[in-house]
Amino acid sequence: MSHGLFLFRCKEEISLLALTAEAQIYVGDTVRCFYPSPKMTDYLEKKMKLLLTTILVSLCTLNVYANDNFPQGPDANLTPGALCDHPDAHRYPEGIAYCNRNVDTDTKKSIFVEYDQIGYNTRSMDRGQFKIDHLIPLCMGGGNDIKNLWPQHESVYAITDPLEPLLCEKMAEGKILQKDAVNIILQGKTHLDQIPAIIAKVQAL
Repeated sequence: MSHGLFLFRCKEEISLLALTAEAQIYVGDTVRCFYPSPKMTDYLEKKMKLLLTTILVSLCTLNVYANDNFPQGPDANLTPGALCDHPDAHRYPEGIAYCNRNVDTDTKKSIFVEYDQIGYNTRSMDRGQFKIDHLIPLCMGGGNDIKNLWPQHESVYAITDPLEPLLCEKMAEGKILQKDAVNIILQGKTHLDQIPAIIAKVQAL
């Protein structure tokens, strides 16, 4: 099979998701493989093309870490998400509650402990590879409660981080409500392979 651009060669290839009618993502039996067609270059603006390409590469990279013991998404019981309940300000046309970042070192340590207690082994890995992520981002009205925090590996946040400011920008423009933005970010962070398509849809709002 010949493609205009390839990152990995797969033994088996099936169509998983179409970002556009022309752009297909394929999955191999060991790694995800992505083949943007030449028409994709014409369809996407330069910045959007670069953003999506970066995310696609990150999805491929995530498979390299597949055997490492860290969460690829938040645990629904430990991190269900929480909104800001002690706001420092109110933002956007909707007037959502906004909390400044306020997570102390002890809380961060306890989050790693909690996740390791359910079978992960994050504390044996390089701490510099992780950040404590707000499941519902602060810019979206998320809170600093431990129920909104989880240890996110760099291979994961490379995929999810581009979606957060885009959604908050649309909230600031009054093009999307908080409840809808929250649903979208939760969908993306629990279904990483959907992020490119989600970004394309949000960008079009």
